[in-house]
Amino acid sequence: KNLSSIIIAGRIPGYHKHAQEMSAREYVERVMQREFHDPVLTAQTSNEFVLQGLIPDYLPSDTDSCGYATFLEWRNLDYKSGAKRRFHHVVEPIRLSVVQYQMRKIANFDEFAQQCEYFLDVASDYKSDFVLFPELFTTQLLSFLKPSRPGLAARELATFTPQYLEFFSEMAIKYNVNVIGGSQFVVEDDILYNTSYLFRRNGAIGKQYKIHVTPSERKWWGVTPGDKVEVFETDCGPVAIQICYDIEFPELTRIAAQKGANIIFVPFNTDTRHGYTRVRSCAMARCVENHVYVAVSGCTGNLPFVENADIHYAQSAVFTPADAEFARDAIAAECNPNVETLIIHDVDVELLRRHKEAGSVQNWNDRRTDLYKVVYEEDGQAFEI
Repeated sequence: KNLSSIIIAGRIPGYHKHAQEMSAREYVERVMQREFHDPVLTAQTSNEFVLQGLIPDYLPSDTDSCGYATFLEWRNLDYKSGAKRRFHHVVEPIRLSVVQYQMRKIANFDEFAQQCEYFLDVASDYKSDFVLFPELFTTQLLSFLKPSRPGLAARELATFTPQYLEFFSEMAIKYNVNVIGGSQFVVEDDILYNTSYLFRRNGAIGKQYKIHVTPSERKWWGVTPGDKVEVFETDCGPVAIQICYDIEFPELTRIAAQKGANIIFVPFNTDTRHGYTRVRSCAMARCVENHVYVAVSGCTGNLPFVENADIHYAQSAVFTPADAEFARDAIAAECNPNVETLIIHDVDVELLRRHKEAGSVQNWNDRRTDLYKVVYEEDGQAFEI
């Protein structure tokens, strides 16, 4: 920002056409006077670089320039001597695409796959690193099955899991993007789980079971909770997935952050604005508490005659910590409510690190672990945060 000058050596590729008639110095003088046009020197001097001299035998292999190079300098007229210098890191942003998915009646799995591939294609066109789909957007598949009681319907939906896994695994590789495939019902040892899968673009797959099951999931579908917070290593660093209700329990994000996650993906599925507000408010709080980004993705639209999945409310978004480095309202990007669309936003993990260590408030560092701790058990061992 307070750079004093730039010094470069440049080519004069037009000189070889006049080398028999004049010296290199005479040639560059005529270029400076705009009698001649040199494809390099003319562009450089037009951008306020000043010729300071000629360097003979600089690059003998450059026959077009006859081995010569120009010595040019650009001076910053706004430079202030002695001013405090600010060093900026080189940012390599992580691009997130968040899908707000409309539920509608479909005829078969292929129609569902076609809708999903459309969003994946768009995300790939914009060179996204991650695509996030909503929780249980696969219930759309029940719209072409014979209506049945919710518990049976959930297990019927689980029969599509092999097709679902094969499809998204292929798409992640085809479109070169890491896909958080919302969530899907899975039956393992005759137990029903609500499970979110991470389909990495290198072909590897990870999964996160929903840990906190809502009363309606338990009552209507018979879902069993998982018991472990996973953090997934990706080509963009560690990330975590918390399915809908899980984001409403601060301990889970604390565990994920302790394990190194910088981005929390939250596929959710809410029927009313009240339910959505709980997810949104808690997601924003998790950003402040743990210095993380949280992306939330939900469903819109209706599914007639599919019990416990008939109406949907969503305003999908990407949230940030609340400080000067981020968006003023801690909302990096968000969809219009209840409209099928996709939002794209770049996040900077290095900014999180600096904010954690030197932000206006430092929630993580200022925890009173002498008064309270998060204790969790994993693989038979107890851990404290």
